[in-house]
Amino acid sequence: MLKSVILWLHKWLGIITGLVVFILSLTGCIYTFQDELKLWAYPEKYFIAETSHSAVPLPLSTLISNAQKSLEKGQKITRVDLYPAQGRTWVFRAIKTDEKAFGHWNYYRYYKRVFINPYTGQVQQIENSKIEFFQLALQLHLNLLLGKKYGHPIVAWSTAIFALILLSGIVLWWPKKWKGKNLKRSFWLDTKVKWKRLNHDLHNVIGFYSLLIGLIFAVTGLAFAFPGFKKTYIATFNLLQPLPGGATIVSPIPLPAIEKKFQDNALRYALTNYPDAEMMSIRLKKETETEMDIQVRHDEKRSGTFDWLYFDRKDNNLREIKSSEKLHYGDKLGALNYDIHTGGIAGMGTKIIAFITSLFCASLPITGYLIWLNKSKKKKKRLST
Repeated sequence: MLKSVILWLHKWLGIITGLVVFILSLTGCIYTFQDELKLWAYPEKYFIAETSHSAVPLPLSTLISNAQKSLEKGQKITRVDLYPAQGRTWVFRAIKTDEKAFGHWNYYRYYKRVFINPYTGQVQQIENSKIEFFQLALQLHLNLLLGKKYGHPIVAWSTAIFALILLSGIVLWWPKKWKGKNLKRSFWLDTKVKWKRLNHDLHNVIGFYSLLIGLIFAVTGLAFAFPGFKKTYIATFNLLQPLPGGATIVSPIPLPAIEKKFQDNALRYALTNYPDAEMMSIRLKKETETEMDIQVRHDEKRSGTFDWLYFDRKDNNLREIKSSEKLHYGDKLGALNYDIHTGGIAGMGTKIIAFITSLFCASLPITGYLIWLNKSKKKKKRLST
């Protein structure tokens, strides 16, 4: 009786959310390798043809000014992603959204990326990210191109239901007897059977091998979808750490007065003291605000290994450093959520695993729908006779 109820729930929850799960899984496949694919697809944006080894980047304020001049009136640079390695452009983002709008095209009022040679100040490319392929794939993954207000809840609840489908699936998969032909069929495919049986076995076997990583996708996805859920599991894992973690309080370090502007000296400090950093990110604030923050990424493709540098504009110094290595267990897990979700947690190996598992998850709604259709046809045939 219980298994019949679980089967009924598994079937109808899968039918309701199948299309969304298919879209999320397929776009997840694409986005897994977006860092690598972007560099391959757009070398003219991300790479500089020639650079002197002794070249020093221009002041940040100069580069921001050049990027701002390249944009249309009313569009404003709000973030800078810079790459200290020679031969890379720096990316200046200008973005404005309407959280209540319906549809992708209305959700983004504008979204531009300006690629600049940091050593000459020359604008190399201007990208309309609103229609860029990988950004469209991301927005399809996040909100089905319906806008955040309308698409986000559908994605969020479909993700939660997908976790329930996976858990109910393992109950339905569980072999009655752990021996013989039935057990073998639970772990491996017999290609000699008829296609309906093969499709049924394919759904079961792929579902089994996708279970663990599929659940990881779902849980980390829920952390993005429901801020309250993320806060809860961060707080829970923080309880497991008896010793305090967190930010390193440093004696205020005066910034060198190399440049005229505070933000230029702050960045100069970061570049000088973190020569091995692969990426730095700056959310631009108004000049009237007293703080400036710079995130230093030690690995360009991982957002969870970082140092946050907090600068005080009023006193012209570095007042605090927050390192990912010194976070509480829960906070560290929260910081790694993106890397876990996209498969970048341990480099190319885990990305390949994430890619394959995403393909497996994309196949589950297809094989599930075919099982349902085949059984529906069989039921109609019985009724007609």
